[in-house]
Amino acid sequence: MLNVVCRIVEVCVFRFQNNSPEYLLLRRALDEELYPDSWQIASGGIEAGESAVETALRELYEETRLLPQRMWVVPHVNVFYDHRSNVIHHSPVFAVQTAPEAEPVLSHEHRSCEWCSVERAKALLVWPGQVRALEIVHDYIVKGKTAAALAEIFPDVSK
Repeated sequence: MLNVVCRIVEVCVFRFQNNSPEYLLLRRALDEELYPDSWQIASGGIEAGESAVETALRELYEETRLLPQRMWVVPHVNVFYDHRSNVIHHSPVFAVQTAPEAEPVLSHEHRSCEWCSVERAKALLVWPGQVRALEIVHDYIVKGKTAAALAEIFPDVSK
């Protein structure tokens, strides 16, 4: 039987440099079991009792040591099939803006990172769902359209 689950969140991180957005991509470590050496946006698994927002904040900090200045729920859910477990994953996407001087400190899960233009980020990303999430963040959040005002959230980051 095929199962549909929501166990993963994704976080598209950006900052502004000279009024231009830069997007943070993470390159997975060579020894990672899943998709080693591939470029991705921040992502991670939801732990028991944790909300998707709490997971996004925790994973962002664990993977990069970055803190959000602002945060949004992105009007996009990444959907993908994992043939190993016969599961369809629904992964909510969040956008996080960090300080212009923010520099990540990577966990063992990633071997490098790059702040990229939207064009470069789209070229590096492997998965179409993450490319689409990036496009939505760029077009609807970063450019400050009505969706940005409606989708901004104000989580308690003091935890």
